[in-house]
Amino acid sequence: MRDTDVINHIKELCAERGWTYYRLAKATGIPYSTLSNMIHRHNIPTIPTLQKICDGMDISLPDFFAGDHQGAHLTKAQHEFLDIFASLSQRDKQLLKAYAKGLAKIV
Repeated sequence: MRDTDVINHIKELCAERGWTYYRLAKATGIPYSTLSNMIHRHNIPTIPTLQKICDGMDISLPDFFAGDHQGAHLTKAQHEFLDIFASLSQRDKQLLKAYAKGLAKIV
């Protein structure tokens, strides 16, 4: 992956989720000004910064670099569920995980 591809992929992930860069800043704990400079000036993030971005987007660093290949086998319903999950706050994600685990024990 080329340097500009990293920035473009961050932009694509935000667009897929309907996230603004402000929302990304809130989810990652990275100052908005830092993210904005990185994205608009094509400054490549350090690995620790990229890890924060991945954590904020709830993806792993390997998934970030794997791109679209990871989800190719998912159904439309599974993609829809993941999109909904990605749009939730961290607290709501935890609640949904607990609920889903509870449902799995019932079935």
